[in-house]
Amino acid sequence: MRTDTHSWDIATGVGATALFVAAARALEARKLSPLAVDQYAESFCRAAGGELAQLLDGAAPDHKLCTRDFGLHFVNYQGARTSYFDNFCATAIAAGVRQVVILAAGLDSRAFRLPWNPDTVLFELDRPAVHSFKRQVLAGLGAATRIGRREVEADLRDEWWELLQNNGFDPNRPTTWLVEGLLMYLGGDAQRQLFEGIAALSSPGSCVAIEQMAAQSNVVMTKLFTDASRRRDSGALKFLSLMCNQWRDEAATWFRCHGWQVDRIELLDLLKNNNRPAPQIGQHAWFTFSAISFVTASRSTAFAPYSERFLA
Repeated sequence: MRTDTHSWDIATGVGATALFVAAARALEARKLSPLAVDQYAESFCRAAGGELAQLLDGAAPDHKLCTRDFGLHFVNYQGARTSYFDNFCATAIAAGVRQVVILAAGLDSRAFRLPWNPDTVLFELDRPAVHSFKRQVLAGLGAATRIGRREVEADLRDEWWELLQNNGFDPNRPTTWLVEGLLMYLGGDAQRQLFEGIAALSSPGSCVAIEQMAAQSNVVMTKLFTDASRRRDSGALKFLSLMCNQWRDEAATWFRCHGWQVDRIELLDLLKNNNRPAPQIGQHAWFTFSAISFVTASRSTAFAPYSERFLA
């Protein structure tokens, strides 16, 4: 398993997972009835080149995203996940929220493709190399956003809240937070610090959407590694090695105990609600999917015992 000192850019380590996910979003967008359409996802993959560009050209039939036991389910998962967070943002827009923070933004394109109110300020936090790649691709496409979009170079294992406030974040304004595709790469202490920072910086009216993965048992992790090794599946082995399989606070419980109103749904139920088939018990994808859930939480009253630490 990876450690808290792990480093990456867009082509390596955790950063490379953003490209893999973008490829899945691109494949989802090609369906007759896609759950979500990210018109920028394919461009990110083509800019990176290599096997992902071949995949989108139909020249990589053996790519992991083409396999029936994992790839097809993973594309459905990304379609459902993207739709879930898009719908969360739409609710926040309708509620009048004007400040948004995307933690570990990766190749998220919501600043460009969702109908934000013009006076919205959206902060994207990620590592410098990830920002640079994304900026170059979007500039080449002539992509423009009508809102205030601010890139914040930050490692979420460090004191990211200071960098956020130094770039104009206002903790007195209601904020919409997105935590997508992140927590499985953080250890327990780093996740707790992230939650505490969100709580301290959130005024009443703020809301957060979170994707989380429960730590897998040693039996399950051993099986996943054994199966991937038997199949000589280097992609699966790479992903498993990036996961931080430590005990972590359950997000719905943590936020509920800190005064937020909370809803939670399992990934398997989210797929069912979107009329997409879930993997069968025992399939490679099932072991991962059964550990994933999504949480939304909203704050109606002030309750931030960590303010002194996190507020600039």
